[in-house]
Amino acid sequence: MSATFVGMPAFPAAAREALSDTQLRRNLAHATGTIRAKRAAVVGEVDEWEELRLAGAAIKDNTLRHLDEHLLRLEKSLTDRGATVHWARDAAEACEIVAGIAKQHAVDEVVKVKSMATQEIGLNEALAARGITAWETDLAELIVQLGDDLPSHILVPAIHRNRAEIREIFRDKMAAAGRPAPDDLSDRPAELAGAARLHLREKFLRARMAVSGANFAVAETGTLVVVESEGNGRMCLTLPEVLVSVVGIEKIVPTWSDLDVFLQLLPRSSTGERMNPYTSTWSGATEGQEAHVVLLDNGRTRALADEVGRQALRCIRCSACLNVCPVYERTGGHAYGSVYPGPIGAILNPLLRGTGVDDQVDSLPYASSLCGACFEACPVRIDIPEVLVHLRSKVVDAHRSSPKAEAVAMKSASWVLADSKRLGLAERGMGVAGRLLGRFGRKVMPGGRRALGRLPWPGSLWSNARDVPAPPVESFRSWWRREGRR
Repeated sequence: MSATFVGMPAFPAAAREALSDTQLRRNLAHATGTIRAKRAAVVGEVDEWEELRLAGAAIKDNTLRHLDEHLLRLEKSLTDRGATVHWARDAAEACEIVAGIAKQHAVDEVVKVKSMATQEIGLNEALAARGITAWETDLAELIVQLGDDLPSHILVPAIHRNRAEIREIFRDKMAAAGRPAPDDLSDRPAELAGAARLHLREKFLRARMAVSGANFAVAETGTLVVVESEGNGRMCLTLPEVLVSVVGIEKIVPTWSDLDVFLQLLPRSSTGERMNPYTSTWSGATEGQEAHVVLLDNGRTRALADEVGRQALRCIRCSACLNVCPVYERTGGHAYGSVYPGPIGAILNPLLRGTGVDDQVDSLPYASSLCGACFEACPVRIDIPEVLVHLRSKVVDAHRSSPKAEAVAMKSASWVLADSKRLGLAERGMGVAGRLLGRFGRKVMPGGRRALGRLPWPGSLWSNARDVPAPPVESFRSWWRREGRR
């Protein structure tokens, strides 16, 4: 896959392009609507759902407060059970560790379990640069990879594709990557899944190394947990000789009893199921298999240091916030320029990467209507609107040294409004401007008010979308002085 999020435009530009794609909007509306309905049905069955949400949030917050202790406990539990633990400060270190393990075993291809962490660090591209091919085995990830595309959803990366498009991708691209699709392949879901199964089976049987992530890591036993719906994860986790798991340091839970809460929250919030069809757990190395665990930071300690934003590290990657977001439903995931799209991506990317560094990242906290639907849907009660507003202030603060036109205008207005004499002079000046502009054709707004129309002021979203009122020919002060003499 050669497609990349690097160099993506800021959200407003990317969203404008996505909004013009009517097929994309139909695909998204159908898919998110279906997932929302399934989720609502299974969540409605749980009388204590709100208590589970509160418990999940409390467990995560308590774990994050003592993250250093739990990570050391996890490392000891893993090493005691035969696994090798690696620590990666950033994406480059993590990719180097995985590539080094592959080279050590003379491996030139790996199979992968669906993993947001490996997408975050660009592992596939890093391995390809070293002559190692990484094959995605999740059906949706396979579609994205074969189509030289980018994921647009946390749970369903190919949500922007319909069945007809998937059929064409399989027919055109499968042969170059392995077993070709059947000549008579239709767009029936069962046939598409069957073609993917046959294509992947030879890769499962041939691969000597697999790479996974983890939904959770239990500190007390060194147990990693992967939940999935297709069985491809189970094949990757059990068949290869070498298993490397890249795990974000926030994925940790202290005990098995803590895990119980999340195994109730996650499937209902993500796939709309009471439980996942496949829940795989393993502790350290198993007989005949070498196990490595890469504990990944990559900006997570930066997020942890943010007292308001650290709640984003509660995220269990269920994608419930995406499925209820009116902005995501209309723009899709590519507009966010990251493997983490939607409301959670709008806060997670700036927290992990920092504000004031990249215009694309700085645009994400504004990619929201602040309607609050994401908070209501979040199974671990991340107050996404609160964090969005907080990050907007950080973006503004980061650019104070090089103010934009709007900031200059506001500062100038503040200077004028702070002194009555300056304000009086400005009012008289506006009156003169109003009389001069009155000689030109002015638009009449509803209610008889006059307007200059829509002015092409650079960077002014207000004037580009709304009529700008014309300055009054007489100020209120002038009128009051004149009328007060009567």
